[in-house]
Amino acid sequence: MKYLKQFGIIAGIALIGELLHYLIPLPVPASIYGIVILFVLLESGLLKAEAIRETAHFLVEIMPVMFIPAAVGLMDSWDIIKPSWPVYLLITLVSTILVMGVSGCVTQWICRKQRNAGETKIDRKGQNSESSPGISSLSDPGNNMGAADFERREGKQ
Repeated sequence: MKYLKQFGIIAGIALIGELLHYLIPLPVPASIYGIVILFVLLESGLLKAEAIRETAHFLVEIMPVMFIPAAVGLMDSWDIIKPSWPVYLLITLVSTILVMGVSGCVTQWICRKQRNAGETKIDRKGQNSESSPGISSLSDPGNNMGAADFERREGKQ
């Protein structure tokens, strides 16, 4: 019964997304409306993650199965796609590389911002200008200090 309730919550949010897609004249897919609603509910605390955790985990586990109909559709449309496949391949490669690059840059920016927000400036050797470095300085790409070096310097051998 627990799984049915959790699936009902997820399906209800997806239904609200479908309704918004029908009512709002924007070119936004219903699934995007649904995921935004789910995000807002989770972040605001109106919906606790525990309320949908098991069913959401199950849906993520079976996600690869959900791509089978799309793959069959591509195979069924091969006669239409065949003349343009190099263009599709190029677009896929370029967009994949762009997404990976932008994601990496954004991740590095967020990591730097979080690291600098709670600490004083750390030089390239992992030396904190006021005190010994924290664990976050060990993850600094410019820092060549290993965990053993850190413990030795801290006198924890």
